[in-house]
Amino acid sequence: MYGTEVKASTEQMLLFRKVYFWMGIALTITGLTAWVVSGNQAIMNFILGTRWGIWVLLIAQFGMVWYLSSRILQMSLQTASMTFVLYSLLCGVTFSYIFVLFAHATIAICFFITAGMFIVMSLYGFLTKRDLSSWGNMLMMGLFGVIIASVVNFFFHSQTLYWIVSYVGILVFVGLTAYDTQKIKALIGQDNTEENQKIAIIGALALYLDFLNIFLFLLSIFGGGSRR
Repeated sequence: MYGTEVKASTEQMLLFRKVYFWMGIALTITGLTAWVVSGNQAIMNFILGTRWGIWVLLIAQFGMVWYLSSRILQMSLQTASMTFVLYSLLCGVTFSYIFVLFAHATIAICFFITAGMFIVMSLYGFLTKRDLSSWGNMLMMGLFGVIIASVVNFFFHSQTLYWIVSYVGILVFVGLTAYDTQKIKALIGQDNTEENQKIAIIGALALYLDFLNIFLFLLSIFGGGSRR
C-alpha cells in the first residue's frame, strides 16, 4: 500500500512538472516574440499609433483564453498544446511595446523580481497544508475591482488611482499564484492520461497569466522613471 502511494505521488509530481514546463515554454515564446516584434516598425505603429490596435489584440487574447479554458477537455492534446502556443505568441505581439517604452534594464529587474515572488508563492501554494480555497472569493473580488478601476482610469487618467491599481494588482496576482498552484495540485491526477496532460496545460495557462500580470504591474511601478 505504501509503495503504491509513493508511486502515485511520484507520477503526480511528474505531471505537475509539466505545468511549469508549459508555463516556461509560454513565457519564453512570449518574451522572444515581444523582443523580435518590437523591432518591426509597422507592427509598432499599429499597436502604439492607433487607438484601436491594442484593443484588437487584447480582445483576441481574451477570446483565446475563453476558448482554451472552456473547450480544452473537448480538444485533442495536440490542439490544446498548439492553442496555448499561439496564445503565448499573441501575447508576445501585444506586449512588444514594453521594449519600446521601457529601458531593457528595467524590464530585466522587473522580470527577476516577478520570478522571485512567483517562485516563493507557488512553492507556498504547493507545500502548505492550509486550505487556500477561502482566498478564492476575496481574490476574485479584488481582480474584478482592479479590472473595473483600470477601465475607469482609462478615461479619467487619475495618477492616484493608477498607483492604487498597480499595487493592489500585484497583491491580487501574488495571492492567485498560491491559490492557483494549490488548485492545480488538487485537480491534476496521478495517471499520465491525456486528460491530466490537458489539465497540466490549463494549469500552466493560469500560472502564466499570474506571472505575466505581476510582471506588468511591477513594470508600471518601477518603469515610471525609466521610459525611453
